[in-house]
Formats: sequence, C-alpha cells, structure tokens
Amino acid sequence: MKIIYKTDSIPDIKEIIDLYNCSDYFPIADREDTDRIKKMHDNADIVVTAWAKDKLVGLARSISDFCYCCYLSDLCVRNEYKQKGIGKELVKITKELAGNECKLILHSSPNAMNFYSNIGMEQIDSAFIIKREK
Repeated sequence: MKIIYKTDSIPDIKEIIDLYNCSDYFPIADREDTDRIKKMHDNADIVVTAWAKDKLVGLARSISDFCYCCYLSDLCVRNEYKQKGIGKELVKITKELAGNECKLILHSSPNAMNFYSNIGMEQIDSAFIIKREK
C-alpha cells in the first residue's frame, strides 16, 4: 500500500467529514457542522493529508506562528489504515513544516494517549482550557 502525503491543498469538505466518520475522531455533533469544519480547515496554517490512491486516509490540521509554537489541533486516520505509521508520519511532516524553532502542542482524546507516547511525544500537565460556548 503506497501512501502519498500532500501539503498543498485542503480536501473537499465531504472527504474530510467522511474521514472523520470512519475514524472514531470527532464528536457526533461536530460532524454535522459543515460550516465550522470548512472554516477550521480554511483558516489552518498547516494541513497535511495522507492519500491511498484517491481516498483520503489521514489528516493533520495545525495553527502555527512558525517561530515559537504550533498547535496540532486535529490528527485523524481512517480506522482501517491505523497501525501503519500514517499518524506518526503526519505528525513528523507537521513538525518539519512548523520548523525547528517551534514546539508542537496538542490536546489528545483519551483513547489516543498511548499513541502520542509511543511516537515519542512528552505528556505535560501544565495546560488550561476555556471551552467554546457553541
């Protein structure tokens, strides 16, 4: 299986939602909010995608200042493509694009905690959140 990684375009919103639906990634309510999902990707600084032929199988979406920090907001791999190194490669490419001066920060879902430890990311306890209102 050959996976192609792209950094030069954002997939169609239907492809992104299909990926989310097949990856145990997004809360159900957010999957229906196509306007929000489109804005999320249109306003991202870094979007890295993984493709198996014409099928979107993975995606990483980040916001960065390219000199201090990069927030990796979404990392998603289609369920049937997990355990093949795709998520690890998406993180690696994101870090390369953000640059050596940037630290990479993310907020993990509980079911992905082991994945991030396994690819060498350090868990931190010094984070805070103000949740969105809508």
